[in-house]
Amino acid sequence: MSPPIEPSSLPSDRLRIGDCVVDVPLREVLAPDARRPHRITPKAMGVLRVLVGHGGRVVSRDTLLAEVWPDTLPTDDVITQAVTQLRKAFGEKRGDTQYIETIAKTGYRLLAPVTWLDPTGGDGGPAVALETGTDDVEEDAGTALTAAAARVPVPAPQGQVPARWWLRERVLVSLAAAAMAIALVAILLLRTPEASSDGVATEIVGTVPDRPYRLLTSAPGFELSPTLSPDASMIAYAATLPDRRGTVIMMQTTNSSQPRQISFPDNGVSDRVPSWSPDGREIAWIRYGPGQACEVLVMAASGSGGERSVASCNGDDLLSFGWAPDNRALVFGSMSSDQDATGLRVLDLQSGQWRDLDYPSRGTALDHAPRFSPDGKWVGFVRNPQLGDLWRIPAAGGTPERLTSIGGEFRGWDWLPDGRGIVFARRIDSETRLYQLDLSTRRIHDLGLDDAQAPAVAARAGVLAFVRRRPQFGLFRVNRSEASGPVRREHLFASSGRDTMPSLAPDGRQLVFSSDRSGHFHLWWTDLEDPQSLRQIEDVHPDTHSRPEWSPDSRRMLVVGHDDEGRSGVFEVVPASGQVTFLPMPGPRFRTLQAMYTPAPDRVLMTVRDPDGMLCLALLDRSRMPWKVLGRIEDVSHARVDSANDRVLFTRLSADGLWEADLSLAPDSIRIVDPDRPTRWRYQTWTVAEDGSIDYLEPRPDCLSSLRPLGRRSAGSPSTPVATRCLNPDRLSATTSFSSSSQLDAVFTAQAVDDGTDIGLMAIQPGPSEEIRVEVPGWIK
Repeated sequence: MSPPIEPSSLPSDRLRIGDCVVDVPLREVLAPDARRPHRITPKAMGVLRVLVGHGGRVVSRDTLLAEVWPDTLPTDDVITQAVTQLRKAFGEKRGDTQYIETIAKTGYRLLAPVTWLDPTGGDGGPAVALETGTDDVEEDAGTALTAAAARVPVPAPQGQVPARWWLRERVLVSLAAAAMAIALVAILLLRTPEASSDGVATEIVGTVPDRPYRLLTSAPGFELSPTLSPDASMIAYAATLPDRRGTVIMMQTTNSSQPRQISFPDNGVSDRVPSWSPDGREIAWIRYGPGQACEVLVMAASGSGGERSVASCNGDDLLSFGWAPDNRALVFGSMSSDQDATGLRVLDLQSGQWRDLDYPSRGTALDHAPRFSPDGKWVGFVRNPQLGDLWRIPAAGGTPERLTSIGGEFRGWDWLPDGRGIVFARRIDSETRLYQLDLSTRRIHDLGLDDAQAPAVAARAGVLAFVRRRPQFGLFRVNRSEASGPVRREHLFASSGRDTMPSLAPDGRQLVFSSDRSGHFHLWWTDLEDPQSLRQIEDVHPDTHSRPEWSPDSRRMLVVGHDDEGRSGVFEVVPASGQVTFLPMPGPRFRTLQAMYTPAPDRVLMTVRDPDGMLCLALLDRSRMPWKVLGRIEDVSHARVDSANDRVLFTRLSADGLWEADLSLAPDSIRIVDPDRPTRWRYQTWTVAEDGSIDYLEPRPDCLSSLRPLGRRSAGSPSTPVATRCLNPDRLSATTSFSSSSQLDAVFTAQAVDDGTDIGLMAIQPGPSEEIRVEVPGWIK
């Protein structure tokens, strides 16, 4: 294949393939005799785009795997599934090949002619015919891993458009002008975002391949939380050092000079989340010491004068802060206090005085990562970052305004220099991606970087830094109690992907988990007593915020996710037969986050998110249609059924701790189990064993994967908590769910087997129809 050339704009969002009309933004195929469009998966759309791009020529299976499933090791079955889905969408009958031809032992070929439809919306004829004769291939329109960006070195290889030319043109001129300058030899498929009736952006869409960036760091270990000086000439970040526990703050120029250490905490103490002041003169960060010790430090960016402490904090909080535009104050996200949880607060650096920002619902949600807008008029933040959205309030306080309606897991964000847009990171299945939000239109588009998070924008330059992290997680079985002797870790399955969310059946034999080992997130099932039994469960893709939940008889599972038909919601799965049934849920405007069986066969528990982002736990009677709500508890982020004690345990986003209620969710049965743990930002990392005992996974300075029993006390001294157990001192566990078994005396958890991060740097890219005119330092051009 020839090297990719910079693509131009798409002539239309819709194209005709044979007698079918394909709506690229919606991933829908309308066949002539179909009653309604057929929605295909992102990977199927990726295969279709490759076939279209080759203009009737044969495309090998290796090429499809390389382009649609880059940097993974899937089997050929994923291609077969995608092609089968496309044929079904086109209405092909068995033995009647009209659209996609299979070339034995080689690959596939698109037979039907392809034309672009009128971009104005009419179907009267093609506006632009697809030009064939190029081997340039586009990435998946929705959730593809755009690995081309990660493979682009600087300078560009011979035959490829130089990154210097590309950056200069794309930053200093509008996208339209750039399109006129580039030949139409490759086609970028963009998806138009849908919007809710209130104008809030609801869907993240579109990918842009070949986003050149360069890495500033490449040392082993972790480089985290980058922050850029206003002119983008310097960068600071937190980093690990060899033979030292914890992180320090490093600084270097952005022209790839050697970094230098600027903070010197004791061994085992971590300095994290540095933030450069708007005037470029100071850097603030948070220092985490033993226990809950925590303080906020400020130091001159030049390094002179030493560091000074400006505030104390609680080390168990998910702390976050940003600078005020006048450099005289810091704004903090939700923090714990002696009285209750707080909302956004401002610390005056001269007086040391705190003041609360006045806005509704203060303290009832986790408002995280506040940032003043460049003009100082707004404070933006992420509400409930694990299941949340971007919001903003006036800088003086007032009514919050929701900017997105995603309900996703956010991994950092920042304002663009002109304040008219936002760059943010969001987790999608097993990866994180960067997106750009236009505040005037509420349009969101994908920046085309896979495994990227923690974006940081230079205040006065069109430059973006980010963290590139590509972890590999494996499933481990670890002996649970000290009575079973020293810790023994067994890596259950070899995998080149990311295995997460292990869910052990009550019978103690069956285990299901989520994995992208086949190129896309699927369910996998195994019999622990038969190592050769591992297999993929077809037709359902689990969401990453909820593990599958077993029925009491270990025969069925409730899975929250989506299927190959494009339906999202709750599925009932029978692993023995592979049967998957979509459940007709009530309340289509509510998003289901969890679904759990109870001991009563006709009753299920669900945590749901309403259109306003509020969470609750509901008890539903599924014996009638429509299902009837029998009870509910507000402000529930995560729940587990404890059948041994006839109760449900749950966490809240408004406060740390663990609660219980009876299985009818009676209000007078609600009581506290543990006032401190889980912390509200680690709301998923706890589980219940068969005997009702509760385990909590947390990182500690001396042990990155530490197991803490909750709700139990030492037999010798009832006032003394049961001792924690270090499952792995050097490896982090995933923040998603895990399983414990008192019967097997084992913990099943996902732990990092290959992990590390680097800092990347790139020019800020314009959206599909926007023009950004900001100064970019010459070295990045």
